[in-house]
Amino acid sequence: MTEALIEPIIGLEVHVQLATRSKMWCGCAVEFGAPPNSRVCPVCLGLPGALPVMNRQAVEYAILTGLALNCSISRVSRWDRKSYTYPDLPKNYQISQYDLPLCVGGYIELKSDHRILKVRIRRAHLEEDAGKNVHDLGPFTAVDLNRAGTPLLEIVTEPDFSSADQVRQFAVELQRLVRYLGVSEANMQKGQMRFEPNINLRIRTPAQVVCTPIVEVKNLNSFRALHGAVSYELKRQREAWRTSGVTAATGNKTNRGWDDDRQVTVPQREKEEAYDYRYFPDPDLVPLTTSAEHVEYRRGQLPELPIPRTERFISEYKLPPRDAPALVDCRMTADLLDAAAEAGGHKEILGKHFLGFWARFANERHTTIAGLGLTARRMAELANLVGDGKISTTAARQIAHAMVQRVDELLASRPAATPRPAPGHCDTLRDPVDSPDLDPVRLAEKLRLLQSSDVGEIQHWVDRVFAAHPQAVRDARRNPKKRKPARGFLLGQVMKTSGGKADPKIAGRLIDEKLHADE
Repeated sequence: MTEALIEPIIGLEVHVQLATRSKMWCGCAVEFGAPPNSRVCPVCLGLPGALPVMNRQAVEYAILTGLALNCSISRVSRWDRKSYTYPDLPKNYQISQYDLPLCVGGYIELKSDHRILKVRIRRAHLEEDAGKNVHDLGPFTAVDLNRAGTPLLEIVTEPDFSSADQVRQFAVELQRLVRYLGVSEANMQKGQMRFEPNINLRIRTPAQVVCTPIVEVKNLNSFRALHGAVSYELKRQREAWRTSGVTAATGNKTNRGWDDDRQVTVPQREKEEAYDYRYFPDPDLVPLTTSAEHVEYRRGQLPELPIPRTERFISEYKLPPRDAPALVDCRMTADLLDAAAEAGGHKEILGKHFLGFWARFANERHTTIAGLGLTARRMAELANLVGDGKISTTAARQIAHAMVQRVDELLASRPAATPRPAPGHCDTLRDPVDSPDLDPVRLAEKLRLLQSSDVGEIQHWVDRVFAAHPQAVRDARRNPKKRKPARGFLLGQVMKTSGGKADPKIAGRLIDEKLHADE
């Protein structure tokens, strides 16, 4: 029997909570962790006679995201009522967009398996979130409506994924994107980003081509759960088809949930078709119109986006491809690196410093590099001291540590300021501080870390190292297999003996001369 060719067909729906201060249709605050049912009003409770008023900031965030996703922004979009009855939806309908969404026809390009994967975006539309059912208070279900009415941007892809790895990669990049734009914190532990993959299989045999029934896995709130659910569902559907032979047909779409403990999907209910929701235009809201001029204005506000910026950082700063995203993820840190380069800093050395000791000092303080409070100019000056051969890399680390400690002291001596959110939600941001005490040259002189180019002084250090490590000297002279590492060891010892003050180029030359002269 000829083996069937099985192809995964995977699309993704992503709900992104927008970072507005108030809800989509009323002035209630969007606040995670507030006492249950304390952030509600007649509008989000669906009380008779309450009329919605659109949150303009949510629309602006949606347009900005749509442009970043290469979508077309509709000149006219419409609000629709999506009818369904659940306890967490007090109006018994959700205000959403159906046939005239705000953003349509975009794409994201990802590098996947050494090729470019183009993921098409079918639509990105605005809607309101439902409340939350609570099941752990006793033998009953409680409802918290604080979340009801929170603005969501639902991003729907075409079924362009063929593996769980691709789905997870897209989800990671989408989270980076919305954080970079500052439109969402996308904190999955707070439910601010939720994934719902639609999964089935196309099965090709010599006799026919069929598809398995589509399954939508609901409300996944981690990359791990998303990857696990897609992987499991692909296996489950393959086995189910081989056992039952059931194929896709009208009415046999289903919703399933993810059991994180057992790492399996579990049945929930049949999936509704569009007609089940009885969409119709919301009579309380006029259509949303967007001018071409306003769209172009918003386009001009787009920052350099994470994917192209990562590629540029790899090229310009010579960063390892696997490490570059760490500097790009926080937009303020990436901006600081570019600003240090624009201040004249040596780009390749700046890249090493940012990935090295600046990142370490930031991690120790539970912040980002931008949150350290240093100016781009001082970082550039430190990088150039290394580039000009005036200090060693080891000395640069010591000077950087002194700079960070001094910034901590300066900030501690000032009146406490309210931390302000950084663009991209990568950290709370402290205003950079500067003073003569932060001059890297002064610190290098104070700490006696300026490299010596005095040949006599360096020769003295070389002689001491040769006398202390005769075996390394013998290996460097007589053992072809150990010659190079032994020579490197001797240079390292000279730098250590000199406290990092020896000019490595001069030290290396003197080591070579001594190795050959005494043979």
